[in-house]
Amino acid sequence: PGLYVDPALFSAQMHALAAAGYHAVTMNEMWDNWHYGTPLPAGKPIVVSFDNGYESQYTQALGVLRALGWVGVENLQLSGLPPSQGGLSRRQVRGLIRAGWELDTQGYSHADLIRLSASALHFEVAVARDRIRALYHVHAEWFCYPSGHYDATVIAAVRAAGFRGSTTVIPGWASPTEDPYRLPRLRV
Repeated sequence: PGLYVDPALFSAQMHALAAAGYHAVTMNEMWDNWHYGTPLPAGKPIVVSFDNGYESQYTQALGVLRALGWVGVENLQLSGLPPSQGGLSRRQVRGLIRAGWELDTQGYSHADLIRLSASALHFEVAVARDRIRALYHVHAEWFCYPSGHYDATVIAAVRAAGFRGSTTVIPGWASPTEDPYRLPRLRV
């Protein structure tokens, strides 16, 4: 229950953010603004991210964000839930991408990365990035630490795989002065 909200509450939250002057952008748009000065849409930028690849992110969240003219960021777990158990289908993932959403990853199987051997860590991070790029023809520039578990070895693996950075579950607002491999997020 702490990791999801009722669809009506989600809609109310997004509309409240819009009324407060926010506008959703992707991680890459934010990065390009921070580092290259690329302009963002009018309003206060916010990244709305979703983890794991649940079907409700397509059936519920997509419509709410689309009505606001917003995009989201899907941190897809590649082994994910099958559609029969509430997971996104490949068709739905492609639908999110067509709607302008950014597709990033939480790795292959949502494993506790700090407990893995070097080869298993490489599979969860680097191979997962290669696979998501091949399957969906996206850049997948960002990693999201599964359950927020990471250490210096995990950060090194994420960096070596070519990711621009990664997000944590540490509460806070990300800024250009943050370590890009330890970006905080707010959970609602």
